Amino acid sequence: MRFTTVWLRVRLALRATNPVTFAALLLCGAGLAALAWVLPAREALELERARARRAAALPPPVVVVPLAPESGALENLALFRSALGRQRDVEPGLKTLFALAAKSGLVLRQGEYKRGVDRNANLHTYQIDLPVKGSYAQVWRFALLALRALPYASLDDVSFKRDSIGATAIEARLRLTLYLLDAPGAPR
Repeated sequence: MRFTTVWLRVRLALRATNPVTFAALLLCGAGLAALAWVLPAREALELERARARRAAALPPPVVVVPLAPESGALENLALFRSALGRQRDVEPGLKTLFALAAKSGLVLRQGEYKRGVDRNANLHTYQIDLPVKGSYAQVWRFALLALRALPYASLDDVSFKRDSIGATAIEARLRLTLYLLDAPGAPR
């Protein structure tokens, strides 16, 4: 077939077709062309979103940067260690506690004692559970005096018990911990 014959057939077909049908066919063709252009872009976008979701689901990598201790931190550590007690301070510390209890007007019964070691801090601990009997004010006065007299002690727990509502004396249990270094020349 020659070009002129094909052109003639196209012209005759165009005249025989309804203009609305022709416009609909043109729109369908344009839609197919647009779809052919948009689908690959959409698939690429979906792949990128899937990668982003996977990346967001993973925890971020942990970067450990060793920090050099500041001179202020070393000074603070030295100051902290200088405030700690020594193992030889346990017996005098206990005598101080009993004397402060008597000074506060408390009845101090036998206590429970437990030694321990904190390997991370390179410290020894000495935990003391003291049951005392007296007034509320006397118990708190004793606790504050004990912390002032033994700066290397911590007050870990205080519990109170009263026999009846009208009773003036209470029973209390104080848990103190003494933090101690090995010896004066121990490595720090």
